[in-house]
Amino acid sequence: MSGLIPQRFVEDLLDRIDLAELIGSRITLKKAGANYKACCPFHDEKTPSFNVRPDKGFYHCFGCGAHGDAISFVREFDGLGFTDAVEELAKRAGLEVPYDRAAKQEMQQARTLTDALDFASRFYRTSLRSQAGNYALDYLKQRGLNDDIIERYQLGYAPGTGTALFDAATADLRAPLIETGTVSDRYGRPRDLFRNRVMFPIRNTRGRTVAFGGRTLGDDKAKYINSPESDVFHKSREIYGLFEARQAIRQLDRLLVVEGYMDVIALAQNGIDYAVATLGTATNQDSLQALLRQVRHVVFCFDGDTAGFRAADRAMENALELMADGLHLQFLMLPEGEDPDTLVRKEGAEAFRKRIESATPLSRFLFDRQSEGLDLQLPEHRGELRSRVEPLLNRMPRSTLRDAMWHEMLRLCGNRNQWQNRDSGQRPQWRGGERRDRVTEERVDVRLSKDSTLCLALVEAPELAAEVVELARQSRQLPQARDLAQWILASNVGDRRKLISALALDQQARNRFYHLFDGIEHIPSRESTLALARELISPSEEASRQQRLAALLRNFANLSPEERNELRELSGGAQG
Repeated sequence: MSGLIPQRFVEDLLDRIDLAELIGSRITLKKAGANYKACCPFHDEKTPSFNVRPDKGFYHCFGCGAHGDAISFVREFDGLGFTDAVEELAKRAGLEVPYDRAAKQEMQQARTLTDALDFASRFYRTSLRSQAGNYALDYLKQRGLNDDIIERYQLGYAPGTGTALFDAATADLRAPLIETGTVSDRYGRPRDLFRNRVMFPIRNTRGRTVAFGGRTLGDDKAKYINSPESDVFHKSREIYGLFEARQAIRQLDRLLVVEGYMDVIALAQNGIDYAVATLGTATNQDSLQALLRQVRHVVFCFDGDTAGFRAADRAMENALELMADGLHLQFLMLPEGEDPDTLVRKEGAEAFRKRIESATPLSRFLFDRQSEGLDLQLPEHRGELRSRVEPLLNRMPRSTLRDAMWHEMLRLCGNRNQWQNRDSGQRPQWRGGERRDRVTEERVDVRLSKDSTLCLALVEAPELAAEVVELARQSRQLPQARDLAQWILASNVGDRRKLISALALDQQARNRFYHLFDGIEHIPSRESTLALARELISPSEEASRQQRLAALLRNFANLSPEERNELRELSGGAQG
């Protein structure tokens, strides 16, 4: 729906939002000159590399590359869609989003459906506390749930009479209840979908009810049933328990994905508040994308039986195409016959947390699963392992993780040269009875010119181009960086992949920048380069004072009275 919000309104909204105030209301910011710094909320770090530029209206993390404006921050931090993020900021600024008529009708329709579902949720909660709901309440108590957790997840009870919900609804809510499938009119008369069941409301990231899950209290053939899909509920995109997890932990750094509603609630009952469940029979790519929009660290927890391992394999295979550097996926397989609900009650929260901490990383899980039944001492089995693993790795996008896993596959399968050397009788070279090992080389601490440093930083983070151009206007020492930054802006190559591709394939660009790094013998690490660039772009107060002092002294003979006073103040600061 983003296209239905006028671009002029979006630009005006961004102009009205104080980015430092917005971000500062969610994380702790520290003043750094005209800017602000903090530890990045989007990845784990100990040294602050998250920079906020209120004057420019954007933030940038030199660690993980997170970059954007107020809308993108709210989307990433709060896990909202574009429209919801604009709504949130508009409310903050006291504005109303000017949707066109069709969009307003669509949103009004969605609100009507969620209003009806919220009513159903309240009805089920009231029924749980009624005399008819005593059996359902006793069941929940026997499962170890207290009143606080029942209220937190808004658990309820659907009476078994067949039309209890429909009869309780007002006339204006009955049609929306039918439209969402909460009430069925398949046979020409209304009938509640959920009857004699414990009810689990499924809420979206705004806390609105979009669907239900229901567990039977009788001998129904289906132990659990869910709401059918509707205009407000798409099961592959919704995550059960996510809203509650965000309410309990404002800055989620990881999610534990379990298989059932009761697993989520039982773990929360024991203080593990970051458990959620995907909806449907398997964790597909839509579910994974929904999870990775919230956090960059996901732990999948499955039962340790055959079905659990099959589900884990599907989750792993669906995750491969989404894996990128900075994402961390793990797999926790429970003892056979146990699930999170039973196990956390049996062994306690602390023991379960230790299981989570020792969960298997995706890379190890993949090799462990694919090498099952193989004897890697046999060449034939090493070939079989490669035939299993190579197609999986080819599905991954290019990344450091993919390269590392590829090398691990080659190590496990054996290097061709290694076998040729063994067959030909070659042995490692020895001298004086001792093996001659290769001397390891230490990394050189490189100091480059400001111009070269900024050029390297632009290759690593092209989104710095606008700031480099502005910095170059104030200095005649940055001709190459200014030239590269201006070309980046003119060519609209805003990410590293596009930049490298353009420099490699665009003949004019190749001719223009072919000798850009000819004078550099050693290239510093990416982290070091970006840290130095950050200091040049946003220098500390002391560095800024020294730069200004040097500029005034170079032009001493032509200083104005105001500049001479400024020089005296700066010189006094230097003496102090």
